[in-house]
Parts: sequence; structure tokens; C-alpha cells
Amino acid sequence: MKRQRIFRPLADRTFRIGPRSAPAGLRRTERGGIPIVAHGLRAGRFSRTRSEGRVRLSVGCDFHFDAAVAVPVVALLAARHDGGVTVERETWHVQPDASFSDLVDIYGNHARRLEIGAGKASLRYDAEVTTSAALDQVSPLAAQHRVEDLPAEILIYTLASRYCLSDMLSDAALDLFGATPPGWERVQSVCNWVHDNVRFDYAAARPHATSVEVFQARAGVCRDFAHLAISFCRALHVPARYVFGYLPDIDVPPPPEPMDFCAWMEVYLGGRWWTFDPRNNARRIGRVVIGRGRDAIDVAMLTSYGKLLLEQMTVWADEVPVAATVDDWLP
Repeated sequence: MKRQRIFRPLADRTFRIGPRSAPAGLRRTERGGIPIVAHGLRAGRFSRTRSEGRVRLSVGCDFHFDAAVAVPVVALLAARHDGGVTVERETWHVQPDASFSDLVDIYGNHARRLEIGAGKASLRYDAEVTTSAALDQVSPLAAQHRVEDLPAEILIYTLASRYCLSDMLSDAALDLFGATPPGWERVQSVCNWVHDNVRFDYAAARPHATSVEVFQARAGVCRDFAHLAISFCRALHVPARYVFGYLPDIDVPPPPEPMDFCAWMEVYLGGRWWTFDPRNNARRIGRVVIGRGRDAIDVAMLTSYGKLLLEQMTVWADEVPVAATVDDWLP
């Protein structure tokens, strides 16, 4: 996630997540004048990081702020304890020290309420988790439900929302995908089109861009890719929801940009939710969900109730190497 657009001073409910990439070694770069530290923990040739179908990950983030006065904040940074993810250890650090309380929002996301003190301040979340070492699951035969057969709690994800203007993209969705077979193939066609026709570009991204604007500009970051794909799915009566979290670069070439949070979508087919990633358009290993909602407005990583200047942000999501055994050295 990377380049120019970066973080402006935070006002009430205005923190946006960016796309994400990964590191290759420890380095420092800048985004729009804000230092972004990237640090990677890569397993060596003979290290063992996976056992019994599980992978161990170090995930977390570190923020440095400057504030004229103390600012109340709701932080959505912690790994969700579901989807096969086991949180083995997690810690929070805030300077200056502040009291806090935890809450679970209407989407089941776990957030922390606290106050960022006046002057220079920092907030850090660090966790070690285990999750499946398998690629994202696929089910080409997963069927699309008739709207009248959808569970009541799923219907909200068929409706337009602040950034996902499915009602305004219904004609485009029918023109582009109306002839595709409903179900998995149709959703994959949506992902293929978004991936192939939208350019990943930090400089072109805007914090409050809607899916209609992304469709017109054909450029954005992973958040925008997800919003557009979600809008197309909902316009085709396929329930879809926005997801963001940590995504390590496992078994993929590490991009040169600093690591950042990642956004993708989940689609309801065949009686369950499935992961689709229109930005990468590839099955990946090690997704750790932080938040789910209708769109990015529901899962802002930081919601500040006052002006808060972000000076630096660091994000990490890495495999944790395990000590090598003799077998690892054998041909």
C-alpha cells in the first residue's frame, strides 16, 4: 500500500485503509512525506514454518501520532478469533498510558476504545496467530441463491451502501456479466474484470471514492477493487461483504513496497461465505481477518473523534520461522 495518497490528519470517522503489499527486508520509505517502516521476517531456506496443515504468523501494526489535545479513538486492529484463526498471543501498547475498554460491533468485529494523549503518542498492536496453511478454498459448483431463499440476516449484503453503489451500477453489471452462468463462475467473472480493468495506483486513490467513481476512473487501491466488485455482485443479487485484514506474502514474490493492510470481499454462495480477492485475483495463504462489514465505512481501522495527525505507520504480516531439523538439510 504504498505511494502517494497517504494519511491526512484524522477527523471524526475519517481513517481509511489502504491497499497492501509486503516487505523484503527491513527498510524505511515515505508516503506523501510520512515515513512508512516496512519490516519483513522471511523464513530461510531450511526453516520450517508449517506443521500439521497450520502456519504461524506474526501480525500487527504500529502508529505514531501528534495531537494538539487528547482525542478519543476506536481502534479496529485485532485479529478476529474466527475463520480458523487461533490467536496464540496478542498485546496492545499505548503511549502515553491510557485506560481502555473493548467492544464487539454489530458485525462481530472486536474493537478497542481508548484515548490518544496530547502531543506525541503511539499505538501498537502485536499478535502471533496460527491459521490454515492451505490456499483460499474454491467451490466452482457453489450455487447462487434465489433472493427469496436467502437467510434474513444475509439480505443486508444485497443492498447498496455508502461506498458500494450497486443500485447505480446495475445496468453496467447486467451488460458485463448478465450472460455469465449464475454462481461461482459469475462471481469469478466479476473478479477477473475488476482485476483486469482497474489499475492499482495509490496516486489515483481518494479516501471517499465510491464504486461508481472507481468504475469511471478505472484506478484505485485494494479497497476500491473490493468496493467495485462488491457493487457488481450486489447488483446481480449476490450477497457480498467487505473484509480487511493482514495478508502475508507466502509463496508469492514479495513486492517492493512497504507492507500494508489488505482489503478483499466475501461472497455468499451455496449456503456459506467464500473469499474472493479482486485486487490480487489469486488464491492466497494466511489471511487474518480484522473486520467485516458492508463496506470500508463499517471497518475503519481507526475512528478518531477529533483531529489526529498520523506521522508514521508500520504494518507487518510474516511467517514465524521454526527451528530447522536435520531432515530439512537432507536432499
